Amino acid sequence: MEKERILNKEKKESQSQSQSQISFSYDSIPIQEKDLKSGGKRLLEVSYPLYIPIGLPIRFLVTSADVLHSWSVPEFGIKTDAVPGRLNQVITTVYKPGLFFGQCSELCGVAHYYMPILVESLPIKVYNDFS
Repeated sequence: MEKERILNKEKKESQSQSQSQISFSYDSIPIQEKDLKSGGKRLLEVSYPLYIPIGLPIRFLVTSADVLHSWSVPEFGIKTDAVPGRLNQVITTVYKPGLFFGQCSELCGVAHYYMPILVESLPIKVYNDFS
């Protein structure tokens, strides 16, 4: 795994009661069908998965720069609107490693169905070595 694949890196760390906080912005581009690897999931594979650690509470702050979007990952029980000028928050904890797929579920414009979300959960040791 490559460090560059994790984030569009803008990383800040601060220690508070043995807990670190990492902030970053995240953009992901869908992989075109012609570039899809064998066994890949059409319309769900992305250029940069979002990597998160297992067993820690994760707080997602969701907003949009252009139009309404809806950030949804059903296996996490998350569906929240991304609204320009507003900041929405959802919290989840993932307890198993794996790939979790979601999509924008808002009619946000042309090619809205081409807005997949891919989250990969990693053991904390792997995540720390990775980031």
